[in-house]
Amino acid sequence: MKKAIFPKNIEKGAKIAIISPAGMVTEDQLQKGMALIREKGFEPVVGKYIFTKYNHGYNYAGTEKERISDLNWALNDDEISAIWASRGGYGSQHLLQHLKLSEFKKNPKWYIGYSDNTAIQSYLLKNNFASIHGQTIKTSSFGVSEDSYDLIFDIMQGEKPFYNVEKHLLNKNGNAEGQLVGGNLALIYALLGTPYSFKFKNRILFIEDIGEKFYALDRMLMSLELAGVFRKIKGLIVGGMINMGEEKENKNYDESFDDFAYQIISERLKKYDFPVIFGFPNGHIFNNKPLIIGAAIKMEVAESVTVQFYYNGGA
Repeated sequence: MKKAIFPKNIEKGAKIAIISPAGMVTEDQLQKGMALIREKGFEPVVGKYIFTKYNHGYNYAGTEKERISDLNWALNDDEISAIWASRGGYGSQHLLQHLKLSEFKKNPKWYIGYSDNTAIQSYLLKNNFASIHGQTIKTSSFGVSEDSYDLIFDIMQGEKPFYNVEKHLLNKNGNAEGQLVGGNLALIYALLGTPYSFKFKNRILFIEDIGEKFYALDRMLMSLELAGVFRKIKGLIVGGMINMGEEKENKNYDESFDDFAYQIISERLKKYDFPVIFGFPNGHIFNNKPLIIGAAIKMEVAESVTVQFYYNGGA
């Protein structure tokens, strides 16, 4: 397994491109996030089509051609030092067949996002580039933890995370080391069987999701099982599962780590003996602490639960 390539550390004054690869956003939704970028000493630069609206069964941030144009600009412009997605939603898969990395390969840069951005992050890792699975710009307007953003800036400036995670009753004890892959479960599921799917053998998988019916959650897990994913991975980290099932019927609907969703996941994992962490603070939740997709990590699950990012790339 090759070590994933990490971008060089960004320096104060660096330009960070803000692009919309999927759902539409409005200017007011990004003001707080862009102000934060400036406060940290960096310059936000918005894509040409970032605030475009294109309704085609969904409110996209522009046509496929427009969204691809912005993303390819951000990936390959030498003046850009990092790329931060404005939001997720739906639409990133449209771009995968048209992405260009010619200049990006000479000057890799951090790509930051989560949710639908998992598709782009999977593409980048297929090309051996690490990325940051963390808050988008839009979510700053919702009121999320300061750590959600501060830790992203730390990573871009060279720090590697070390997380102590609260113990969970459903955890499966053990230690594992390997390259971290994954992100939003719906996108991991949607990419299975395509050239853009993550590789799973000897990896540690992270999953999170929002707004899924419980049967749909189980269907996605079953697809991973039938594809042999759970036979290949060395460990699993389960993050936020929120707004699951029916709001009127689920008393935990607004909880970050839905009890019944976790029960379904735990039941599907019974026959496997790899370590599992439940309740990791990443996903569509208030306290979304960033992960580095493509980094090598060590997870230790016992009375204390830790996740350590200890060097660049695969184990």
